[in-house]
Amino acid sequence: MQHGTCPESVFFHLLVSDPALGDLVRAVFPQLQFKVYYFDTGVMVVDLGRWRRTGYTRRIERWMEIQKSPAGRIYELGSLPPFLLVFAGHVAPIEHRWNQHGLNGDNVFGRCRDLHPGPVSLLHWSGSGKPWARLGAGLPCPLDTLWAPFDLYGPTDSAAEGSR
Repeated sequence: MQHGTCPESVFFHLLVSDPALGDLVRAVFPQLQFKVYYFDTGVMVVDLGRWRRTGYTRRIERWMEIQKSPAGRIYELGSLPPFLLVFAGHVAPIEHRWNQHGLNGDNVFGRCRDLHPGPVSLLHWSGSGKPWARLGAGLPCPLDTLWAPFDLYGPTDSAAEGSR
């Protein structure tokens, strides 16, 4: 199957972030053979030699051109969809320690998340729940305190010293 505006020669790509949607499509169309591909571009490890040989920049830019065409938007979610379309089936997971994602918590319900078990090498506050916003609002999650020393606009020790 190929969509008329698809610059790739592909059989079928279904790109979803919600596993329930993939389950629904499988239930409605059991004859379709497909895999659900999703990854987060917030933390990527890239083989630059392969990137150049495969022309990934050109391919991603092509999807961006389609998005900007007079025909109108074909996707939402900012810069993520072109990467999903280009890299579907060509991604590998990285260890949790290299992408402790999901630390954004939930600003609506005030839920905070914990770290994945095991060693931690990179903290990733993905989504809209940023530590600087919660710290500024006086409603931090416990892990936000790990980011606090790097907040250039927050309270500083020198400000406290100046009040002595």
